[in-house]
Amino acid sequence: MTDTKNADARRKPAEQLPLAFTHDAASGRDDLLVADPLHAAVRIVDSWPNWPSPVVILAGPVGSGKSHLANIWREKSGAVAIHPQAGSNAAVTAAASPVVFEDVDRVGFDDTELFHVINSVRENGTGLLMTSRLWPMSWPVTLPDLRSRLKAATVVEIGEPDEELLSQVIVKLFADRQLYIDDKLVLYIVNRMERSLNAAQLIVDRLDRLALGRGTKITRLLAAEVLNELGNSGTAD
Repeated sequence: MTDTKNADARRKPAEQLPLAFTHDAASGRDDLLVADPLHAAVRIVDSWPNWPSPVVILAGPVGSGKSHLANIWREKSGAVAIHPQAGSNAAVTAAASPVVFEDVDRVGFDDTELFHVINSVRENGTGLLMTSRLWPMSWPVTLPDLRSRLKAATVVEIGEPDEELLSQVIVKLFADRQLYIDDKLVLYIVNRMERSLNAAQLIVDRLDRLALGRGTKITRLLAAEVLNELGNSGTAD
């Protein structure tokens, strides 16, 4: 019986299943964290409607802030979300108001419909913002006229996040959950994590759920456990 009690004591604290609360991330212009990798993209969004071309493409890795910027532009311009597929009437929508097409390379599109959308935007003086993980020359475009239109678009690359931006993002993600952690712990995480905003989101979400499930605070030991679990090099030194 004693051995059984000792074995139980050595186990990790039981993880209760916390309710899947939704954490509404602050996504307005005042909530945007601006660092070097985002400067060019922020400038192009802020400069609306004085764009260098009627079509702008934001290209960057997963979790780099493309959706946040698209949301800011949508609120600023009154843009309508579209998905240019055959029969979608996306070109008609683009004639009446600015339009936004997110995750282009992931959700796909109809070449002819996107071509008509761009023509509609150009002819009616509206505007089109697209987001993608890939540059447009890597999109599977077979229509020569569409490829020509895409070459004339303004492409803004969002670079990989630096240490300063990752630190700010982690603090913001915790704040969105009404959680506030020590700056030293933030630095500990940043120095050991994958350099991506997507990784920051995964780490904060896992830390929040793990701490809630165990009824503990977010500590360096807990952070090390999560970093190791997610394939990073965190240790509890």
